[in-house]
Amino acid sequence: QVQLVESGGGLVQAGDSLKLSCAASGRIFGNYAMGWFRQAPGKERECVAAMSWPGGRPYYADSVKGRFTMSIDNAKNTVTLQMTSLKPEDTAVYYCALRRGSYYLPPIPYDYWGQGTHVTVSS
Repeated sequence: QVQLVESGGGLVQAGDSLKLSCAASGRIFGNYAMGWFRQAPGKERECVAAMSWPGGRPYYADSVKGRFTMSIDNAKNTVTLQMTSLKPEDTAVYYCALRRGSYYLPPIPYDYWGQGTHVTVSS
């Protein structure tokens, strides 16, 4: 089993930056993929960033490309999502997720999910 715990959410103003972290524990070995997803009220969940470990070119949704950066620290079992130039439309609950194997591009399903962290961007 794998446990994922997100942190770093909060209330910020438009244009601010925020860094989300996801701590992973449990049976994590070999090739795996990590994804950051978000779900805004009344909207479907969407994948905003994803990448595989080791290697793999990060995927970013068009809506966040150039503003969000995802990274994996395999030694610390931590994945981060650096968010800059935040917009009100970035307001959502953000989840990290893990799947075993190297394939990571949406809409591939992920196996393990965190509980989510709230991000609110005021205008």
